[in-house]
Amino acid sequence: MTNSAPSPSHGSDRVPRHVAVIMDGNGRWAADRELPRYEGHREGMKAVRETIEAAIAEGVEILTLFAFSTENWNRPEEEILALMSLLQIYAHSERDELVEQGVQVKVLGDLAPMDRDTLEAVRAVEEATRGGRQLRLNLMVSYSGRTELLNAVRSLAREAALGALDPDDILPRHLEQYLHTRDLPDPDLLIRTSGEFRISNFMLWQLAYTEIHISPVLWPDFTRGHFGEAIRDYQRRERRFGRVTAP
Repeated sequence: MTNSAPSPSHGSDRVPRHVAVIMDGNGRWAADRELPRYEGHREGMKAVRETIEAAIAEGVEILTLFAFSTENWNRPEEEILALMSLLQIYAHSERDELVEQGVQVKVLGDLAPMDRDTLEAVRAVEEATRGGRQLRLNLMVSYSGRTELLNAVRSLAREAALGALDPDDILPRHLEQYLHTRDLPDPDLLIRTSGEFRISNFMLWQLAYTEIHISPVLWPDFTRGHFGEAIRDYQRRERRFGRVTAP
C-alpha cells in the first residue's frame, strides 16, 4: 500500500515493480477477421500467457490485468457466458504452468454476480498458486474503479458514524485499506492496447502518478516484444510525482 508519492527517479535500468494492463481490442480483432467476438477473447488468452512470461523475464513483481469490468455485465448474455467459460478454461488449463512459473494469482473485484462454476474455478487457481513468489498476478474481474472508491468511502463513513474515526483525521492510508489493492504498491506503468487513450474506470485512485504507455496493437496480437517496448518506454521517462527536479 502506498501512502505517499515515491521520490523522483530515472535511469535506463529501472524496472517497474507493478505493471497494470488494460487488455483492449479483442472484439475489433475478431471483427477485422469476420469472426464472432468470442474468438477474439479466446485468442486474447495467448496474449495473457505472453505478457506473464514477459513480465517474469523483465523482473516485474506485480502484474495486474483488467479482464472484465462491472459494465461488461451489460453485454449480450451470449458474450458474457463465453467470457465466463474462457475464464474457467484459463483457470484450469494454465494452473499447472502458473504454479511451475511461481505465479501467485489473485482474482479481485465484485465476484458476487459470478456463476458458481466460474467462481469455483478462480478460487481453485488462487489456492493452487498461493505459494508463488516469482510474480503476483491480479486478474481484475467484475471491477469498477468508481465502485471501489464509493465502497471505500462508505466504509470510512461507517467508521466515522461509530466514532471510530474522526473525519478530520482521514488520510490516504485510511481509504487505501478498503481498496482491492490494499496490500500492493500503486502501478508504476499502465499499458493500454488497441490505441485507445482512456483509462475506462480502471484503478482510479491507484493510477494517480502512473506512467501510461498506449500500444496501437490489438490485444490478441500483443507479444513479449510489445511488452518489452512498453518497459523501454517507461525507462526513458523521468518520474517526478508532481515535483520539480533540480537542474
